[in-house]
Amino acid sequence: MNQTTEKLGLVLEGGALRGLFSVGVMDVMMEADITFNGIVGVSAGAAFGCNYKSHQPKRALRYNQQFAKDRRYCGLWSWITTGNLFNAEFSYHIVPNEYDIFDNETFMKDPTEYHIVCTDITTGKPFYKRVTEGGDTLYEWIRASASMPVAARPVEMEGRLLLDGGMTDSIPLRYFQQQGFSKNIVILTQPPGYVKHTSRALPLIRLVYRRHPKVADAMAARPDMYNAQLKYVDKEVKRGTTLVIQPQTTLPIHHLSNDPDEMQQVYQMGRDAAMQQIDKIKAFCL
Repeated sequence: MNQTTEKLGLVLEGGALRGLFSVGVMDVMMEADITFNGIVGVSAGAAFGCNYKSHQPKRALRYNQQFAKDRRYCGLWSWITTGNLFNAEFSYHIVPNEYDIFDNETFMKDPTEYHIVCTDITTGKPFYKRVTEGGDTLYEWIRASASMPVAARPVEMEGRLLLDGGMTDSIPLRYFQQQGFSKNIVILTQPPGYVKHTSRALPLIRLVYRRHPKVADAMAARPDMYNAQLKYVDKEVKRGTTLVIQPQTTLPIHHLSNDPDEMQQVYQMGRDAAMQQIDKIKAFCL
């Protein structure tokens, strides 16, 4: 269901496993047959949002719960042995190709544009990619977008070294508007009134990326960028161009978690938030 003559977009911020709130919201919208002309995802938003285009509700919740305590998937062992907290091969290739199979055929047939945000560590600027191909190419773009500094190695794509897109464009509403998406639903993973502060890991980031100082510069500037984006989203809501769905309280899950019950609770909070606004969502999409 998308009857508006304007291009309708879905904007997904990251937040690691807070993104399971977004999964709950998206699943309700899929069940209501709500379609978008385009989706843009950052970090976990990119990793989970692809399931909207492939028409696979609950998939992101399912595999995160299934492998929550599997050291092949995520954890200190993977970080020590590979440099990636989320194991690059197992998490991003073996799981979608062998265990919880991603529907690449549907992803590529669905007409919804799919955009991913990364950070170029050489320039310290966001890098945007519209992905049309599924399979391992898609998975590597997602991995690049979700590769948190220090917790993951940079991912090389198209001659660029890339890390987490959330460092430089956490809520890419303005970008999507520039791509022609004049009406957008934005799913946030922080509650109203949230204010981002400087990361306590900034000194470590400066040390680890001393050969790429733009990474630390981007992280230092991130609070101002993020807080300004929240103000911009509020302005666009008041203009009637944007609808926001977000938790009303801080989500009861750590940035990273291996507790399937916490994951289920956050997912359900997303479903509940979407159900409470489903009539408003449908009206916005008309």
